[in-house]
Amino acid sequence: MGRLFGTDGVRGIANESLTPELALQIGRAAAMVLIKESNSEKPTVLIGKDTRASGDMLEAALTAGFTSVGCNVLSVGVVPTPAVAYLVCKYGCEAGVMISASHNPCEYNGIKIFQKTGYKLDDAIEEEIESIILDHSQEIPAMLGGKVGNRLYCKTAVKDYVDHVVSTASVRFDGLSIALDCANGSASVCAKDIFTALGARCLMLSDTPDGVNINDNCGSTHPEELMRFVKDAGLDLGLAFDGDADRMLAVDENGELVDGDKVIAICSKRMKEEGRLAKNTAVVTVMSNMGFFKFCKENDIACAKTAVGDRYVLERMLKDGYNIGGEQSGHVIFLDYATTGDGELSGVQLVETVVKSGKKLSELANIMRVYPQVLINVTVTPEGKQKYNNDEYIISAVQEAEMELSGDGRVLVRVSGTEPLVRVMLEGADIEQITELGNRIADVVRERLS
Repeated sequence: MGRLFGTDGVRGIANESLTPELALQIGRAAAMVLIKESNSEKPTVLIGKDTRASGDMLEAALTAGFTSVGCNVLSVGVVPTPAVAYLVCKYGCEAGVMISASHNPCEYNGIKIFQKTGYKLDDAIEEEIESIILDHSQEIPAMLGGKVGNRLYCKTAVKDYVDHVVSTASVRFDGLSIALDCANGSASVCAKDIFTALGARCLMLSDTPDGVNINDNCGSTHPEELMRFVKDAGLDLGLAFDGDADRMLAVDENGELVDGDKVIAICSKRMKEEGRLAKNTAVVTVMSNMGFFKFCKENDIACAKTAVGDRYVLERMLKDGYNIGGEQSGHVIFLDYATTGDGELSGVQLVETVVKSGKKLSELANIMRVYPQVLINVTVTPEGKQKYNNDEYIISAVQEAEMELSGDGRVLVRVSGTEPLVRVMLEGADIEQITELGNRIADVVRERLS
């Protein structure tokens, strides 16, 4: 991780660590780095946001930063993160910015930057931007008179994105009844339009954002209400998105959760059967369930593993030519259609698989057994995040747990890239055993790093 950029952009509590002053500096520095090769007299940067109250404040600051260096800003309003990635290419912009803290509570916000190709920034570009802001490595010019950029507004962004996602489906969803939990976030502006256009009957949950209710006991981080609703209403399935709609978790007709691992398994199996699974491989992170790896072995699908974070999944996909990958949390990348994780597009692909199979989602989900997992989040200090890798007491606790599991499970302890947390994850056949071992490790982490 960099000094400002984490695994998914710059993130913090809005107006505390992520201030308008910092957003202004990011806008100016990013303009310097991203448009230096542009042939346009006034390059255009696209800016979108989710539904957080602080979005307007940060957008204003970013806009001031970009325009002060001579860029025009195209404001597209509330859209999903993957819409920014798609539209920056469609509209021919030099860069795109999404203001969002994804699945985090409303007091957080973040700044994600996309290159003109629709891909997120690589480490070298982030480091160059950080150097301008923190080290004053380059002098930023102040444009005057007519050379100052302008702010422009786009009224077709949501429709253009909806049309794109709808176009990825090869069948219609007529006759299906689907619940859509929009997390009171970005999906509120487009999810119903997407699935209604494909013929589904849509019942909406958490689609009335008020600036503070984003991700509040709803969406992919809290799917419990959706699980109850789908079962009680007798629906075919449900889809839950996170605040910026780049994640999706599904719920089958029985109200059972279908996580990202199962979504990737279901869709990669169909892609293989249709001859569309590039190099017969799916890409997942080390956090994926043991059951996914067993599924791949049983279905003769190769599995590539990466570090946690959709950026690492994408890097591997691009490097080796794979076309599906993602995370258990619901970030799924269909590289044939998108340059980043897209919750609504993933939902379309999953529902298409249901329709083509003629089966219920619960039947499809049974292709993969889920082994019990225990995940404990331990709040630590910033200093603790830096030194956990070298702490001998934590290393010893992990080794002892691995010995007790005797190969019938695994332990993974890692630092969160976006929050002040160390995540302790254990997996195995015996839930009581892994719970006890997980708590034991978490206690050591808490004692040593909090």
